[in-house]
This record gives sequence, structure tokens and C-alpha cells, in this order.
Amino acid sequence: MKPPPEPSAMDALHEAGIHAAVALQAGPPWLEQFWLFLTSHLDPGSIYTICFPLARGLDEHVSMMVLWIALVAEWLNVVLKWFLFGERPYWWIHESGLSSREQLPLHQFPVTCETGPGSPSGHCMILGAALWPIVTTLSTAVSRYTRSRLLRLIPFLAYILLLVAMGLSRIFVLAHFPHQVVTGSLAGMALGWGLQRWPPNFFKCRFFLVTALGLLLGALALHGLATAAGLDLDWSLRRASARCSDPSWLRPETRPWASLCRVSGSALGLALAARHPLSRRAARELRGLEPPLGSAALGLLALDVLHKLPKSEDTALWYLNVGARYTLGPVLVGSLLPQLILTLRRLRAAP
Repeated sequence: MKPPPEPSAMDALHEAGIHAAVALQAGPPWLEQFWLFLTSHLDPGSIYTICFPLARGLDEHVSMMVLWIALVAEWLNVVLKWFLFGERPYWWIHESGLSSREQLPLHQFPVTCETGPGSPSGHCMILGAALWPIVTTLSTAVSRYTRSRLLRLIPFLAYILLLVAMGLSRIFVLAHFPHQVVTGSLAGMALGWGLQRWPPNFFKCRFFLVTALGLLLGALALHGLATAAGLDLDWSLRRASARCSDPSWLRPETRPWASLCRVSGSALGLALAARHPLSRRAARELRGLEPPLGSAALGLLALDVLHKLPKSEDTALWYLNVGARYTLGPVLVGSLLPQLILTLRRLRAAP
């Protein structure tokens, strides 16, 4: 009888990641609730619905940069996942046979069963990229009041700690291996740094229209070419369906095409916001509200209501609905709601 084959370096890396997840799941119950809260409330969608409107409390340009960097990072993340074929822990332990060789005290959660490939981590990559302009803005603001290098580094230290915590939460819920969260975090930081150095002109409607169309058609072309070449880019959907503990945990918003609808819709929303910007007088008046927390809070509330509206169960209509909501987001936050705030302020100040 032939001896069992030696495990590859990737198998050893995966197995080490499984044991890291075992150690994390053996932690105290309060820590479990923290990991679940973090991975649930700071998913890629929250960048568009929470971080983007809240960043408006710092600066309008910063909020637009958050949205722009997030959509570019998410598109790249989808493409990388398609062609890196990364496994996810919750199905790999069964596909590799490790669960039959070892007694592993692991359990899944409602946020575990993501359906796309696992490498690199989208949570870490998109969060790391999108938060970069916020962190650098905060650091610059601190430097205006102190010369202490340590105090100027506090926003970056908090940023690193948040990415570490996010990575641990993704390992805890069996959504990612440690090397996937590390590569995702590093890619996100590099992307955030690079895109911030070359920001687009947020008043060019045509640029964002071309971007929205290019991102969607580019993804369709890559998927079509890969399929024609014999690559199965939908393999992870079958793995997820077979290995998820509860079929109701297979959420459609975790599919790659849902991410692409979010990305293309947000780019189209930036185009519409650029097509109907605030007047110069309105922009100056809005900047006079220090800090512009009213606009940020109202945008946060409006997007929360918008994304809690029911969606159609028809697949095509569901994707169209997602794209429409993310198209409306930048228009609401960047144009309609600030104009509403200024109108109400002028009516209140009128004799």
C-alpha cells in the first residue's frame, strides 16, 4: 500500500490557519461577540453606507475619495479572487479531508458562508484602502496642533489595530486563512496610498460614466474570456452550497456579481453627482458649517433607510435593485441632502 502523499506547502499553510481559527474560537464568549460584530458591521458594503457619509463630517473631498478608492479596491478584489482561486476554511477542512483526520471543535456562523473565492480578503483589502484618506486627513489635522510625532501617528496606529482586528475576526468565522487577510490588508494599504496620490476630478461627469461602464464591461469580458479558456470561475458557489451548515446563510450580496453591481452603481452615482454639483455659493455656505456633522448624519440616516428597503426575489431584478441603490447613494450624500440642509437653514434664517 502506498503511503499518503506529502502535504504541499499551501496545504501546510491552510492547516496552520485552521489551527489558528481553533485557538480563536476557543476564546472567551465576549470576544466571540466582538469578532461577530466587527465582521458583520464593517463589511465592504458598510464602506459605502457608513464610512462614506460619515467622512463628510471631515471634508467633502475626503468622503468622495473614500467612495472612489473603495469601488476601485472592490473591483480589483473581485478580479483577484477570480484568478487566484483562494480556498475558504469552512469548506477546505472538508474538501481536504482534514475534518475526518482530526477532531476540530469548529463551528460556522451566519456570516461564515461567503460564496466567492477567498484570496485576498475583501473585508481587509477594501477597508484598508478606503480608510486611508480618512487616516491621513486625521493625522494632518493633528499635526496642526502639535509637533509630537507620536500624536500624529495615533490615527495610523488605530488604523493598523483595526485591520488586525478585522483580520482576526475573518479567521474566527472561518471565512479566511491568515495569509489571505495579510495579503488583503497589505494590498489595501498600498492601493489607498497610491490612489490618494492621484485623485480624480470629481466634477468630471464623463470620466465616471466611462469608469462605470468600463468596470462592468471589463469584468464581463474577463469572466467571458476565462470561461472560454476553460476556467471555471463559479467553482466557489458550488463549494459554498455544499459545505455551508445552513442554506439560509448563503447571502446573495456575497457573490462577486453583487460586488460588481455595487461598484458600477457607485461609479455611476459619482457621475450623476458630478453632473449636478452644488453651486459655488452653496459649497462655501456648507463649508461654513463647522463641522458639517448635520450633512453627515442625515446622509448616514438616508442611506440606512435606502438599503433596508425590501429587494425583489427575482435574480435579475435583485442585481438591478442593488445597482440602483448604490447609484443613488452618492447623489443623496453629495448633492441632494446638502442642498436640502442649506435650503432649510436659509428658510430658518429668513425674517
